[in-house]
Amino acid sequence: MDIEKIFNISASGLEAQRVRMNIISGNLANAQSTRSADGGPYRRKDVVFSEVLGEFTGGGSGEVRVSEVIEDQRPFQVIYDPQHPDANKDGYVQLPNVNLLEEMVNMMSASRSYEANVTAINSAKG
Repeated sequence: MDIEKIFNISASGLEAQRVRMNIISGNLANAQSTRSADGGPYRRKDVVFSEVLGEFTGGGSGEVRVSEVIEDQRPFQVIYDPQHPDANKDGYVQLPNVNLLEEMVNMMSASRSYEANVTAINSAKG
């Protein structure tokens, strides 16, 4: 495999993990946002990757791309807080479906994947 292909594959991995990290950061920043533009609580987002098949699988570049950003359809958390400005008539508030522990694990995974791509580029440079 020539060095240009290695750089292209690793660069696509770097870009994919950068987008993933931005989405995770947005999830963490909005973990307590009870009102979004659509009126409900913030809904967690996730990145879907797609592979551009490489030469070892029958053609293509071997690169990864962000195919879409989706909203997590898991239910919102519900707490009782009648004093909250977004509480319903029964005093319950819907909170975002963001799990802080899950987001931190995803952030560590994205960071390590990013580092692995940097290492691949540095190794290819010699």
